[in-house]
Amino acid sequence: MTPIATRTPSATLPLLLLCALLAGCAPSPRAPDTTPVTPAPAVDPERPGPGVVLELPPSQWETEFRRAAELLEQGNWMAAEQQLARPQPPLGHDDAVRRNYLLARSAYLRGDQAAARELLERRPRAPTHVALRRQLDDFVRHMDRLAGDYLASAERGIGQWEDTDHPALRAALKRDIWLDLQQLSPAELQQAEELSNDPQTRGWLSLASIAATPSLSELRTGLKQWLRQHPDHPAAAPLPGGLDYLLREGQPLRKVALLLPLSGRLAPAARAVRDGYLAHYYAARARGDADHELRIIDSGQFADAGAAYQRAVAEGAELVVGPLSKEAVTLIGRQSGRPVPTLALNRVDETLSQEGSALVQMALAPEDEVLHLAELAFGQGARRALILRPAGERGGRLDEVLRRRWRELGGAVSASATYSSPEAWSDSLKTALNLTASEQRAREVRSMLATNIEFSPRRRHDIDAVFMLAGSPEEARSLKPLLAFHYAGKLPVYATSSSYSGIPDARDRDLNGTYLTDLPWLLGANPELRVALAAGDTGSDSFTRLNALGADAWLLQSRFAQLQAGGAALLRGSTGLLQVDDELRIIRQPALAVFDGGVLTRP
Repeated sequence: MTPIATRTPSATLPLLLLCALLAGCAPSPRAPDTTPVTPAPAVDPERPGPGVVLELPPSQWETEFRRAAELLEQGNWMAAEQQLARPQPPLGHDDAVRRNYLLARSAYLRGDQAAARELLERRPRAPTHVALRRQLDDFVRHMDRLAGDYLASAERGIGQWEDTDHPALRAALKRDIWLDLQQLSPAELQQAEELSNDPQTRGWLSLASIAATPSLSELRTGLKQWLRQHPDHPAAAPLPGGLDYLLREGQPLRKVALLLPLSGRLAPAARAVRDGYLAHYYAARARGDADHELRIIDSGQFADAGAAYQRAVAEGAELVVGPLSKEAVTLIGRQSGRPVPTLALNRVDETLSQEGSALVQMALAPEDEVLHLAELAFGQGARRALILRPAGERGGRLDEVLRRRWRELGGAVSASATYSSPEAWSDSLKTALNLTASEQRAREVRSMLATNIEFSPRRRHDIDAVFMLAGSPEEARSLKPLLAFHYAGKLPVYATSSSYSGIPDARDRDLNGTYLTDLPWLLGANPELRVALAAGDTGSDSFTRLNALGADAWLLQSRFAQLQAGGAALLRGSTGLLQVDDELRIIRQPALAVFDGGVLTRP
């Protein structure tokens, strides 16, 4: 077995237990691991520039159509429909299609999804101009994706790809198709492939199934076999999601340093990350996918994370995984000329120096969750939201991110409630729902009539969804019943993972019906790793999300070459679907879940 050095005795027991459970401590054949290369931050070879525009056919109603489109971009569907009332029938074929398309966008913006789809189906039999076809299909894919019908979106994209020969448009479609397919589970991919009669679609689905292979060596073998079977397939050159980079030869990775604060106040969190990382590491060794030396360094034993990083470099590390805290990531990020690539386990807001080797940042950032929550709620038809959030910096930050994305989609925030203590929860909610004003009106009527009339408070009715940004499960389990108490129990509620501890709890019945965005790890992903962690008795069960972060740290380490695809890189992780932005920050798309019978499940 390759020797593993550690600075802390506390790491030894979990290491040995996980080794015995997953790898048997047996030597493995050398895997085709490669020394990391700096990822490409901004240039995405699969994304067209913003200037790719297909010219729409000429129209005598061009002024009205353009103005309506501008108003829809601003979210003003009422004024847009006034513009679209001006073109009088009989309209030519292309004009009728264009008007219905804009009316469909207006219907969708106001939340009438059925009307939007019905309008789009009113396409005359005559051939439609290519630019109009693209607009229609793009919009239907947008609706399908937000509604969670990723297979329908992918299939329409595949049809669009065959309908155009424009290289940049095909590249954009290729990326979108791949993103849709990565949202499907392996079982869903297999079922769709079995049911499909289209060879191109079956090729896409087959490739997506191969990409879900956990073994890196088996993945490479599967990709090569797929390329031999589908040399002329649209996904073949290049392979989507950065998979091409996994087939390129490179120097073997010889030594990795895992840099974590295993002593001090962050020690419990650091141990949970370490355990998740090691579970994946030993599983990879058992498959023959890892044969490099691993050095675990306790950054808590050094003056700061920078000194620990320098120790890792001095000892020959070719990749550093860590540090964990934002302060430590900032410290290393501000160093110029970093000699080896770093995979940091937190994410900071400031732009860090990319001089020298790459600094990739990954984290369990709640901002990623609220972005997905907004898209989920909008896709389900909500348009006017109530936001419940705790006072403080975190609540304010999430509120800002949520509002921005919600308004970009076309939604409006009808009301918000900020609470500072449990005693204020009910009053804050009553005020936001206008119940306080309703009760005041009742008192005024009683006073005016000098009689004790019966009265039922009425909440405001310009709300069709609630975003609950609770800071803890206890908060969430109190706020959700309060909504019902205050006559808002039938509104759909959308919450972040902070509303769930990650451990099943009978009290979560109070959250029944609540939609959550959370980690695939908590919804059944990578069961063999979770079983190994539980059997290994590592003591990090209460930090299960950090176990998943550690597991994804290993995944990204093993797929570091894939990140050279920049924004096109896409990995299916334990914490979500992983992409990289222009600042080399990993953006995480979590999974959708719902509480049913007090248990968090996939809907």
